[in-house]
Amino acid sequence: MSNVSIERSHALGFDELVPSRYALRVGDIDVTLISDGVLPIAPVTLATNAAQADLSAWLRDMFLPQELLDWPLNVAVVRSGDRTVLIDSGLGTEFPGFPRAGQLALRLDAAGIDPASVTDVVLTHLHMDHIGGLLVDGLRGRLRTDLRVHLAAAEAEFWEAPDFSRTDMPGPVPEVLRTTATRFLDVYRGQLQAFETEYEVAPGVRICRTGGHTPGHSIIRLESGGDRLMFVGDAVFQCGFDKPDWHNGFDHDPEESTRVRLRLLNELVATGGQLVASHLPFPSVCHVAAAGNSFRFVPAVWNY
Repeated sequence: MSNVSIERSHALGFDELVPSRYALRVGDIDVTLISDGVLPIAPVTLATNAAQADLSAWLRDMFLPQELLDWPLNVAVVRSGDRTVLIDSGLGTEFPGFPRAGQLALRLDAAGIDPASVTDVVLTHLHMDHIGGLLVDGLRGRLRTDLRVHLAAAEAEFWEAPDFSRTDMPGPVPEVLRTTATRFLDVYRGQLQAFETEYEVAPGVRICRTGGHTPGHSIIRLESGGDRLMFVGDAVFQCGFDKPDWHNGFDHDPEESTRVRLRLLNELVATGGQLVASHLPFPSVCHVAAAGNSFRFVPAVWNY
């Protein structure tokens, strides 16, 4: 972020005790990670196929509460070549039950990022906590008219008639997910750039469909100058390192989600690349190490 942007952020009163943005470089690619806030979530949602005693023990080992967790929401802004790419958009402000989420518009301003500079949006999937920010009037009206929204074709097709039969979510959630995805597709259909398997959005920025969490769930691979970073969306949750076989209640295909998670984590072990995920503690930048039949989350050293 430039000195001008920093000075503007201070002038607008955006000083924060807890940081909500973090900048790093992947070769020639600039990356700004932004926290959209947190969502409250029941711990059982992280491990619907685990015994309660095992889940409770894991929560104790991680110094996490047993009753309710704060689920982070992370998005990213990537600059490569002449493209500025927003990866996901957080929850938005249309869900009053979640007052600590939906901070994207404010935090883009705090980071000195003009929404009108965004040329492309890449969506990992169409769950409401990844698309809601783009439906907020205060942000949507500031986006360019020629904005391109990249999404796996399989994801758009799925939400035409979604099947929640293999999920394990709180009762009201599926219908809210469906109506939010339907509205999003109605609003942005004319700007969608659908892809089948993978697509290069900008130099060194490639979106790749994995499936699993949703049929069109996708990850974003950044590669430049020998550096690598993988934004894995909802393919990896906090328990996914040492308990990679635990199912998340939002997984539309739990078994395939497990296979995807193992494949990606093994790839990261082999390459040494960095990982960022939507729901890991902010800023979530880490490396992955093997630990027997599971993995270790190794936080990256902050670059000041």
